Amino acid sequence: MYLTVAFCALLAGIIVWAFLVRRLQTRTWEVQGVHASPNATADTAPARLGLWVFLAVVTSLFGLFISAYYMRMGHGHGAVADHHQDWSAVPEPTVLWINTVVLILSSIAMQWTRTDMARGRPDLTRLGLTAGGMLAIAFLLGQLFAWNELATSGFMPQGDPAAAFFYLLTAVHGLHLLGGLYVLARAWWRLWRPGVELIDVRLGIELCTVYWHYLLLVWIGLFLLLLAT
Repeated sequence: MYLTVAFCALLAGIIVWAFLVRRLQTRTWEVQGVHASPNATADTAPARLGLWVFLAVVTSLFGLFISAYYMRMGHGHGAVADHHQDWSAVPEPTVLWINTVVLILSSIAMQWTRTDMARGRPDLTRLGLTAGGMLAIAFLLGQLFAWNELATSGFMPQGDPAAAFFYLLTAVHGLHLLGGLYVLARAWWRLWRPGVELIDVRLGIELCTVYWHYLLLVWIGLFLLLLAT
């Protein structure tokens, strides 16, 4: 059941991601009063296209991981399924539930940041961007805590395929979130510099918000997948 829900969550992530990117193309910040320069469309179109292509690749990557995970558990056919006897369940650390809530809050904070940016509220935009970044860092620290908890319990990737998949999936997701934090940090730093206005960082905030929502949906799908063990 959990595997079916995980695939559905990944599919939902694709649909929501496509919707959010399409929303970006409407240039909602102009409608709400933050006016872009005449060359805004030409300047930002490559970035949006790049995000679209990148997330398509990421979706394919995680889709392959989920398929490999499903087959390695013994639900596949052929030689891979013949070795499912060495698959031992990995207990999901309780902190993963807390981490999920933290990442949800981070995504909410990013959405509030986007809204405040669109309404021309620089102080609230800075606050929201800071909160979103700090919560994302807290999520990553929580994932490291989960790793340590598993390692202390004796679940190591050597010789334990279930544990190896746990470390692999959480590590790949964490690396993608780290990349998002780098972009967020650049936007945050620019926003605090004298003379920089919201229009100068709007693209970074818009794309980071989409990316955060997408990674949240991916994590929910991965979490459900891990619960399947």
